[in-house]
Amino acid sequence: MTPKLPQSKSYFKILDILYLIEDTNVSITSKVVKKVLQSMHIFNDVTLASKPKIIKALSKLDMAIIWIDIWDIQSSAKTKSLINRCFNVGRYISTV
Repeated sequence: MTPKLPQSKSYFKILDILYLIEDTNVSITSKVVKKVLQSMHIFNDVTLASKPKIIKALSKLDMAIIWIDIWDIQSSAKTKSLINRCFNVGRYISTV
């Protein structure tokens, strides 16, 4: 058994992501979201606690809201570094 710092889950909402993958009629999946998050520098050293949840914002809009759960230490250092951060997905800017 190895000692570890206590951890907690933090929940984030990502806004302004397209619900349909660009130039297709296929909706975004949690697999795609995980791949995009792994490629973004602001998510370095972030471990997802569960698979991302994707919700279509409005039936008439092609926008999704994505909920992610991350593991963090009790001081919430990772969480604090992500709050109100913006990042690009293609030509779109998203906010955590």
